[in-house]
Formats: sequence, C-alpha cells, structure tokens
Amino acid sequence: MKTLLILRHAKSSWKDTALSDHDRPLNRRGKSAAPRMGRLIHDEGIVPDRILSSTAKRARTTSALVAEACDYPNVIELNAELYHADARSCLSVLRDAYYDDPCLMVVGHNPGLEELLEVLTGESERLQTAVLAQVSVPIDHWYDIATFTPAVLVNLWRPRELD
Repeated sequence: MKTLLILRHAKSSWKDTALSDHDRPLNRRGKSAAPRMGRLIHDEGIVPDRILSSTAKRARTTSALVAEACDYPNVIELNAELYHADARSCLSVLRDAYYDDPCLMVVGHNPGLEELLEVLTGESERLQTAVLAQVSVPIDHWYDIATFTPAVLVNLWRPRELD
C-alpha cells in the first residue's frame, strides 16, 4: 500500500502582469496557507518520503514552505513535466519514478490534479489553492500505479477549514 499526497499550489499573485504564468509568486494568503498545510501534514503524521513539485514559482514556493513546516528531511524534486500536467502526465511521472517510497507528495496545478484524483479514486473533488488530498493506493511499487484497483480518498483538507 502506498500513500499519495496531492497538493495544489497555494494562492498566487496576479499583481505583476509582466510576469509569465510560470514565474507568478504566491500572494499573502498563499504564503500563509502553505505553512499551515505543512503543519497539518506534520500533525497528521503523513510527512512524505519524497516531494515532487512543478517547476512553476508558485508550486516551488508552496513546496518549500510546506516542507519546512512539516520537517521534511529531503530535497524537493522539481519536475518540469508537472507544470500544467494532465492526469496522464502526473501518472507518468509517478510511474517512471525510480524510487519506491511509501509516501509521495505531488505539488502542481489544476485541472490536472483534480483529474488525477478522479482517475485514481473515481471521486470528483474541487481542489482549490492549497487543498491537500490524501490517497491510499493499493500497490507495492509506484510503477504499478496505472494498473491497480481503485485508490481510496482518505482525507481532504482545505486551509480555510483548519482554523
């Protein structure tokens, strides 16, 4: 059994219209929500063994703030394929992984992360910014993620519901 944590990046800023989509930073709300989700991860005892993040600035910053708040001990792995990835691309990143960690976290974007959650669990959930989904996947190896029986949505946390 594997655990997949699916985290949509925290709220980003649209203030500087000269920036490319890839370079948009987090806004004040995003900078507050990301560490809150990291503390939740720590308190729930689900600190991932590996964090895979989109290369977009808002995803990288979210990953870093979450990692610091949950005492994540490893290096965050940036993966360009996760930038605006659809569900198939997300599955490919997971399937092609050379590691077999019990718990992985993917930090990325919609609509791909919502699609990924639905493909895995059959459940449709809205993943607003900084929403975290915990999914239990009945596999022994990540390369089997495309050939498994349905995964289970264990929990879904929204930052605004944590206070």
